[in-house]
Order: sequence, then structure tokens, then C-alpha cells
Amino acid sequence: MINFLDLKQINLNYKAAFLEAFSQVLESGWFIQGEALKTFEQQFAEYCGTKHCIGVANGLDALILILEAYKQTGVMQEGDEVIVPSNTYIASILAISKAGLVPVLVEPSLGDCLINPALIEAKITPKTKAILPVHLYGQLCDMDAINAIAAKHGLKVIEDSAQSHGAMSRNSKKSGNLGDVSGFSFYPGKNLGALGDAGAITTNDDEMAEVLYALRNYGSEIKYKNKFKGVNSRLDELQAAFLTIKLGRLDADNEQRKTVADFYLDKIKNDKIILPERHTREGHVWHLFVIRTANREELQQYLMDNGVQTVIHYPIAPHKQEAYSEWKDMQFPVSEKIHNEVLSLPISNVLNEEDMNTVVTLLNQY
Repeated sequence: MINFLDLKQINLNYKAAFLEAFSQVLESGWFIQGEALKTFEQQFAEYCGTKHCIGVANGLDALILILEAYKQTGVMQEGDEVIVPSNTYIASILAISKAGLVPVLVEPSLGDCLINPALIEAKITPKTKAILPVHLYGQLCDMDAINAIAAKHGLKVIEDSAQSHGAMSRNSKKSGNLGDVSGFSFYPGKNLGALGDAGAITTNDDEMAEVLYALRNYGSEIKYKNKFKGVNSRLDELQAAFLTIKLGRLDADNEQRKTVADFYLDKIKNDKIILPERHTREGHVWHLFVIRTANREELQQYLMDNGVQTVIHYPIAPHKQEAYSEWKDMQFPVSEKIHNEVLSLPISNVLNEEDMNTVVTLLNQY
């Protein structure tokens, strides 16, 4: 069986370094908000090119805390609107709801599955306060266009960088440094994945950073003095230590993913299969390699029968989820088409050439 993602093999490559890091954290006797976290925050901020990195418990918390921080600083208030793509993973939308704000859905472009900047301005109202572009599947949104719209209307830009660690824009700025603030997930399956849940926020805004450092820790800047109604959302020492180790090889690991994607893009030739659209090689880190086909279930079963595991990211559009039943009558035809047709092929930094050839051969024979 060719696994969709071999997390065991990916992480075994770091086993010796992980064991050493575990020993160091254990012997330090300090497990929350210690030196390992400071080291990771400093190195990840430097990697992204930002002034600040705030480690948090997971990617959803990262987005929720960003929005809460904007409320605390008076930029937003309950009931304000945030524009978000209609085909994103549900977490992007949940964060807006959890912060007491209103998600406003905008359709993506069919070719790249990213929010369509040409449709954003029509959704802006006096209550709109931010645009939340999602760098879906590992490819950067058109941030030049999005930032221009935001500047024109006085809006904040909040990047959802959960799938785009290391993706670089045409002007050599990385994901996490292309808006006002960015949320990251380090869920184990991400390009930079922890061995459990983990997340972070990056920003160049000193005031935002100060509020976020407090919000993640019960709203406390000084122990037992609570300035805000915060939460407990802290990136622990052990995960921070593991992430620091893996960060050192992130660019190399991303390059291996790009090699797999190059192979697929060059070798898959079947009229029944629509390949993903890539804008630039630097701007896509291939968290996922997502094809589209009108016969998804049949193709997925065919691949499984021949020893290839695939995954659907994502089978149900957000406006069709029971959690948002108030949207059930809304129409987002492009999103619905994407959710009905997408299929993710195996891709990782440990996928070997033999397995890549097998996947391509099966797809071409389908």
C-alpha cells in the first residue's frame, strides 16, 4: 500500500534529534513557556521574516486569538464582518464565529481553488473589518491584489497560513509575512508538523503581539494579574523543541514535495483528470496535491483497489455543514464543484520514485 502520508517515516528521520530534545526538556524541569518555546518563536519569526512569533496550542486557536486581539484593541467589535473563502477548511470560518464576528463567504477561482480577489469588493460593507485569505493546499493567494483592496477600504489582512509554511511570494516574502498578521497550524500532517497539536501567530505589529502574548496565557502579562479575559492556549516546551528541529529542514523538505509535484504535473496525462494550477514554483509548497475529476468516488476506489491511498480535502462545503445550517440555501457553485470533485494524491518528502511512478501509471491507465 502506498500511504497517502507516512507520518511514521517522516518523523523517524528525526528520531535521534527528537530523543535528545526530549531529554533536554525533561532534565530542564520546565515544560510550559520556557527556553525551548523562546527559541522556536525567535527562529520561526526569523524564518518568516516577521518581528514576532507567538506560539499557541493549535491553528484554530491562532485565528481565534488574532480576532480576539483585534477586538481588545478596538479594531473590531461583536457583529463585524470578516471576508473568507467559501471553500476553506471549516476552521477558518469557525474562528470568525467563535470570536463573535460574522463570516462573509467569497467564491474561489476554479483553477487554483484560492479566494477570487475580483469578487471581494462586492462583499464589502460598512461592517467589514478584515479579509482572511487562506493559502489552501500550500499555494499563496494573490496577496498583492488582496492587500490593495484592503488598503483601499481600510481593512486588516489576516493570513491563514496553516498549509503554506515556507511558501514565498514573487518579492521573496514568506507566508506569514504577507498581511497584518498570520495564523499557523503545526498539526502533525502539515509541512512543518509537530508530534501533537501546535500552532503559532506571526506579526510585525508590536501592539498586537503584546496583546496576543497575554491572551494565550489567561490574559495575563504578569502572573496572577489578568489584563484581558484570555484563554489557556500555549505551545508546550516539548512540541516547540521538536518544531525547532524540523524547522531546520523545512525548506529541504518542501523542495522534495515540489519535486514530487513536478513529476505529477509532467507525467499525469489523462483527460478525465484536471491537474492543479500552479502560479509560481516558489509560491506553492504542496501541502496537498489536489486533482479534480467528475468520477471521484470511482477513481478513489480504483486507486485503493490498486494499493494507493487518497484523501478528499474536503468532501463537504462549509455552507453545507450542519453547524452552519443557516447557510443551507445559499449557493456557491464554484465551491460546490470543487468539494464534489477534489481528490488528494500521496505527496510528502519521503515519497519515493517507485511509488510516484506507480501513482502516475495508475492514473494514466484509468
